[in-house]
Amino acid sequence: MRTINEIIIHCSATAEGKDYTTEDIRRWHEARGFKTIGYHYVIYRDGGLHFGRKIEDQGAHCLKHNANSIGICYIGGCAADGKTPKDTRTVDQKRTLVRLLKDLKRQFPKATIHGHNEFAKKACPCFDVQKFVNDFGL
Repeated sequence: MRTINEIIIHCSATAEGKDYTTEDIRRWHEARGFKTIGYHYVIYRDGGLHFGRKIEDQGAHCLKHNANSIGICYIGGCAADGKTPKDTRTVDQKRTLVRLLKDLKRQFPKATIHGHNEFAKKACPCFDVQKFVNDFGL
């Protein structure tokens, strides 16, 4: 098993109110030369939790942080124009994210939780992850 030091949260950078699937993201990533989807988990707008890569497999979601991290992506992250960064998480997505993070912290208690924007010049995941972590005692 890989050593997991970080849990990194992403958004799909898609327009609010639009549904996309793990398979959509897999196709996008494969078109960019990835062997498969880069994330380990994807949270749909209805709160459904879907699997991407196996946790045992290194992700492809955050440059220089993939070897020892888990990548989580929620569908959304942009306003209706599909370009402007926006926290579009639904109540169901937030609930699922909290449950998933609590579960992952039980499995990997030393892992720290981050937003992609902490490691890259991007708005992703379009919300303040550290505030979210503090608010929920993660």
